[in-house]
This record gives sequence, C-alpha cells and structure tokens, in this order.
Amino acid sequence: MFDSTGGALNLTSLNHISLVCRSVEKSLDFYQNVLGFIPIRRPGSFDFDGAWLFGYGIGIHLLQSEDPETMPKKSQINPKDNHISFQCESMAAVGRKLSEMRIPNVQRRVEEGGIYVDQLFFHDPDGFMIEICNCDNLPVVPLVGESLRACARPNYRKHQPELQQQQQQQQISKCLPTVQVKEEVPLCI
Repeated sequence: MFDSTGGALNLTSLNHISLVCRSVEKSLDFYQNVLGFIPIRRPGSFDFDGAWLFGYGIGIHLLQSEDPETMPKKSQINPKDNHISFQCESMAAVGRKLSEMRIPNVQRRVEEGGIYVDQLFFHDPDGFMIEICNCDNLPVVPLVGESLRACARPNYRKHQPELQQQQQQQQISKCLPTVQVKEEVPLCI
C-alpha cells in the first residue's frame, strides 16, 4: 500500500467538501433551508459558477457542472453509497421535519454491544447522500495505540461502563494503552 515512513500527513481538521451540481441555485436552497448552512463569500477570481456555504465547523463548496444533463441521476437511497453525515440532537425531530418537507428518506438502526445508533439517509438535489445520525452514542475507540485529539464532545458518562470494560480488555491484551476517562473530554481520531 502506502509507505508509512515519516508517518501520515499532519492535518488539523476537515475544511470543506466540494459537490458538483446540476443547479447551484437548487443546491444552495437545499443546503441553506434543509441543512441550515450559511452562504459565505467566495473568491471573485474564480471563472466558474459556484457558491460557498459554512456550518457545523465545515464548508460546502457547490460547483456548477459544465454539463448538467450528463450527470447521473440517483433515485434509490442506498445507505452504503458515498455520503456525508451530520450529528443531531433529536432523531425524531429530524424525521418529522423531513416528512414535513416531503424529503424521501431511509431509516436504519445499528447495534453494537447494546448501544444503538439511529440513521436517516436522503439525497440532496443532485443525488449526493446525506446521513443524519445520533452516532455520538458509540464511544470512539482507536484500533491502535494512537492518541486522540480534541474536536468533538462525546458523552462519556453515558458510556462509562463500556469504556471501563474496554480499558480492562486493553490491559489484558496489551494492544492498547490504558486510558482513564475522568470527565468529558473532546475527542477525534
């Protein structure tokens, strides 16, 4: 695969995703009025149509397709397709709002060790998949002994027994260093 000499790239965060659109105007309306993104200034030196939005700590750059008629059209919602996922506070409220907006969606539930994650999948105007979830129900557990860095605030108190059990397994197997969680600490991998 990739030569890991010197380690991975030294990155700090996700900045933006770019999406090619049939209609920047329709996509702009969707990302503003469905997902709550805010339009921001885009450099005027670009020689192609597009729009920039910002929200939830990331940017979305919409790019007008040079040939919108040749863009593939997706009608089936496939949770295994490429997607971007957003965390929410209330899955029920999101589900009701999508129904009110008449946005077709697919619901899924994932279970891992007695912890449940609910997911809602739907398309933007160009068929790009959006997921809304309560994924913070799952604890962030590295597969190797890498340290975690601050960027999100999972609820550790809710998962304290699972974390303690995982820590005991780590001590036994000597695969991961012991991590003592004493309070809620922001994490990302």
